[in-house]
Amino acid sequence: MLAMVIIILPTIAFIIMNSFEKHMVQSIENELSAYSYSILAVAEVENTSLVMPEALIENQFNVSDSGLYAFISSPVINTKKVEVVSNVRDAILWRSQSSLMVDLPAHSSGQQQRELTTLVTGNTVFTTLEINKKPHFIYSYAVSFMDESNNFPVIVHIVRDKKIFLALISSFKQQLWFGLVILMVILLLLQLVWLMWTLKPLSVLQQEVKAVEEGRAEKLTSLYPKELSKLTTQLNQLLATEQKQRQRYRNALSDLAHSLKTPLAVLQAQSNISLVNQEQITRINSTIDHQLKRAQSAGKSSWLVGIPLKPIVDKLLSTLAKIYQDENKILTLNTQDTLMFKGDEADVLELLGNLLDNAYKAAQSTIMLTLYQQQDTLIIVVEDDGVGIEKENISQILERGVRADTYDAGHGVGLAIVRDLVESYQGELHISPSEVLGGASFTLRFNYMV
Repeated sequence: MLAMVIIILPTIAFIIMNSFEKHMVQSIENELSAYSYSILAVAEVENTSLVMPEALIENQFNVSDSGLYAFISSPVINTKKVEVVSNVRDAILWRSQSSLMVDLPAHSSGQQQRELTTLVTGNTVFTTLEINKKPHFIYSYAVSFMDESNNFPVIVHIVRDKKIFLALISSFKQQLWFGLVILMVILLLLQLVWLMWTLKPLSVLQQEVKAVEEGRAEKLTSLYPKELSKLTTQLNQLLATEQKQRQRYRNALSDLAHSLKTPLAVLQAQSNISLVNQEQITRINSTIDHQLKRAQSAGKSSWLVGIPLKPIVDKLLSTLAKIYQDENKILTLNTQDTLMFKGDEADVLELLGNLLDNAYKAAQSTIMLTLYQQQDTLIIVVEDDGVGIEKENISQILERGVRADTYDAGHGVGLAIVRDLVESYQGELHISPSEVLGGASFTLRFNYMV
């Protein structure tokens, strides 16, 4: 559509202009030909002399400098064709009153001279020439008057000023281009309206997907054309399947925790359990309580909801400050109020809680938490000024199936949980030396496609 507007319409306009100009030139040639016949109709030859009436029927020939002129020239006779004379002006036998004030060409050079004076009887020439530095059409017709004993060859020349022709062509071009521009604007507006109408379902789909992504809707509810209906149906099925899978996961986790609490309660009630075993049972019970709280706190579509990070971080840092208030360690926070995490609040607390807890245990005096967004990627960096992690251990920590809690104290506890949570969100976990503080640096990257 756009190619038609930009390329095809101007091409059509050029074709129309060219055709119109050719038609106008042909019309003028026919008109001048008719004038030549009207001149010949009143011309007479007496005693080898040309006799013309004082006034012609066409009044433009009688008005001085009217733009329509006529003159008759007499070439030299040859047996087969008219010979070239020295110049046009010297060969003129008669000229109309309209051309008396016009300086006819005295010496036409080259091809134009030949066209004006060298014509076989019965032939015509239609061309252009300049008179008084203005363009004119000229139509020349070679004829021969015959009597009983003599031939009297003449060439009738009809000249018309091109001023009116050029004005008509210019006016036609202006009107054509003006109409073409109006048509192009209308077509472009129609195309814009058509595109907006045809692409409206895509805009609605984008808005609904965004609503689902932000947790304001659970599925796509609008009616879509058949080209998109299959896609939206599959998307709704995918959303429903994912929700059911997450709900089954939460239910299974909750059921498992509940099923373990009863035998643990029985074990705790035994009087002959050693102190060490009692401590382990208490830890297991605490873990079960934690998992139950996670299962209960997860929303139906929490994986899509954008959770503000700043309140969660503030609450977590306040808790850690109370736990480690006797260690005089400084935590520096670099974040923005508008950052969002698309997931469960419990998962955010699990991730940041484990990393910050390890950082507090490993740091000598300073911990740094940095949160920022780079295009569509949320980046969380936890750094400390502790002894760090050996390079040969970093790759092993990131390997699937290797427990991170087998390494240096302060960096192993909870890393397996962090790794699993990051992988569940299809994120990335990188462990490296901290360039700022010199200890360990844990970087989490979550890519959110917009």
